[in-house]
Amino acid sequence: MMTLIIFLVLMAYYLLKTAREPLILLHGGAEVKSYAAAGQALLFLLAVPVYGSLAKRVGRVKLLASVYLFFASNLIIFAVLARAHSNIGVAFYLWVGFFNMMAVAQVWSFAADIYTPEQGKRLFAVLGVGASTGAVAGAAAAKSLSAFGPQALMAGAMGLLVVVVLLLVVVDRLARTPVARVAEPPPDAQPKPEEPLVSGGTFSLFIRDKYLILAGSVTLLLNWVNSNGEYLLGRTLLASPEVHAAGVDPEKFVGAFIADYFEWVTVVGLLLQLFVVSRVFSKFGVRVALFFLPGVAFVGYSLLLTAPILSLIRIAKISENSLDYSIQKTSFQALFLVASRVEKYVGKTVIDTLILRVGDMCSAGLVAVASLLSLSTSTMAGINLALILTWLVILVAIGREHKRRSEEGEELLALEPRLAVG
Repeated sequence: MMTLIIFLVLMAYYLLKTAREPLILLHGGAEVKSYAAAGQALLFLLAVPVYGSLAKRVGRVKLLASVYLFFASNLIIFAVLARAHSNIGVAFYLWVGFFNMMAVAQVWSFAADIYTPEQGKRLFAVLGVGASTGAVAGAAAAKSLSAFGPQALMAGAMGLLVVVVLLLVVVDRLARTPVARVAEPPPDAQPKPEEPLVSGGTFSLFIRDKYLILAGSVTLLLNWVNSNGEYLLGRTLLASPEVHAAGVDPEKFVGAFIADYFEWVTVVGLLLQLFVVSRVFSKFGVRVALFFLPGVAFVGYSLLLTAPILSLIRIAKISENSLDYSIQKTSFQALFLVASRVEKYVGKTVIDTLILRVGDMCSAGLVAVASLLSLSTSTMAGINLALILTWLVILVAIGREHKRRSEEGEELLALEPRLAVG
């Protein structure tokens, strides 16, 4: 059921992701897309405290249901506006980014909460398969529904989210049964699922927690590098001769290119999830798995230094994003199996939303400089290489902290919820 839930969430996201790209690219360009992504960080500055405030009042299932029903209600409004041909490109782009970070983060936080570290090591790869297949299904369904307009994609995503809420309620009840876990902290030390998740401030929790700071730094650098690459792809695509050829509809050409690009990313990501992730976990472990994405990205951007062409950028980004959606996502989520409940929900939500979008802000600042100074693709690739080297250094540090927590085991988890909220 957890695999089905994450399948449906990713399917909904890819329906919405396909709808947003032509809207933002053709009504502003690659630069506006980058700036809009940075604007999501400001949105999260408002949203994260609201989420933390809600977490002080309700337990996990009410928190999750509130988040998904909020998004479903928003889609009704966007669908009506899209049908009326309103200019919603920037607003919808901001919202989809907000949805992506919040919706996906909640599922993985819930999974890290209901599974023990040993269960998670075995089962997170399976959940990752659900995420990858959901992305493939969403990309494929988007191809069929796109002919009916963005409102059809929005309506489909809304229906999927309602089903997700129903499934979460069922899984929450199943997770409370005696056989749901193989090991538990002492009953008097473990927070109950229906109790509020946090009693302290959201941001104060984050800045006092070394593990969250390291994980947040990894997320910031990853998204900074990835957003820079997406800008390079969008800029090169819009400048390609095919877009401006006589008799070519730019909107259809860009939409078809993006749909094909997403399909390749999801298919390769699914193959990696099915045949590689579990083997990497079993042979190398979670900590080593985190080095795969920056290693491949480093090779890709090194090639762009000498050959900054659309076909090569496309291949590099397909490789980068497919690894991100498979090995990277699964291994990063597994880091929180040794986290406290407040870290899993509140701390991780800060990372997956606000900190991730701070990476977008950094990228937007770089894009502004690149536009002002007319920086070449090769120069941008060189900047990404420097960011990746910093990313690798931080991975070494978080690996040490993860190893320490893993060795301390359940005793740490039994005490940490009390320490984290003060």
